[in-house]
Amino acid sequence: MPVSLQLPEWLVSGGPTMWALTVLSVVALATLISKLLQFARQRPLSSRRADALLDALERGQSPSQPGRLSAPVDRVIWQAWQQQELDDDSWEEDCLRRARQALEPLHGGLRILEVISAVAPLLGLLGTVFGMISAFQALEQAGSQVDPAILSGGIWEALLTTAAGLVVAIPALAAFHWADRTIEQCREKMQDRLSQLKILRRHHRGAPVRVAASPKTADVAHAS
Repeated sequence: MPVSLQLPEWLVSGGPTMWALTVLSVVALATLISKLLQFARQRPLSSRRADALLDALERGQSPSQPGRLSAPVDRVIWQAWQQQELDDDSWEEDCLRRARQALEPLHGGLRILEVISAVAPLLGLLGTVFGMISAFQALEQAGSQVDPAILSGGIWEALLTTAAGLVVAIPALAAFHWADRTIEQCREKMQDRLSQLKILRRHHRGAPVRVAASPKTADVAHAS
């Protein structure tokens, strides 16, 4: 049995462009599933253990040792607290470095979703243009015996790729913005907890407490 008879008619009618969009949809879906699993495992919005550390320090208590830290905010805050021997400048540089290292893996796959959301509509439009050209060529070859079904059928097949491109692009764009916003919230939480830890660190070392975070610590908001 021919392969074309085993495939949906809309897929065959769309031509090579539809095949390209199908591949992009599979890649986008695989990337989204990968991000969901990664976020479920690392919990970028969680700061429970970091908050417990800060709360214990505010009460003047010795924080209990945590177990395995999977959340980026928890991991960076606890690692920063353990670097007591560093001076203030070195400590801030170390915090910034650790924050970048924690946030970098979360960006994996975002570029793929962004590119697919931009390329898919263009591919769909390109397929529509090729389909319209083929439809009008068929209409020209028909000569004086023009059958409206030739034109309408060609246009219908051509518009399939535009619809497919939007179907692929819209979920990919939504997934990209969801993941990007989640990482942004993680970055904001990390910056806030580091600022609190800096104040508590100065207090424990007997230095004057300054509420404003230094530019180096504030740079965590742009770490990626």
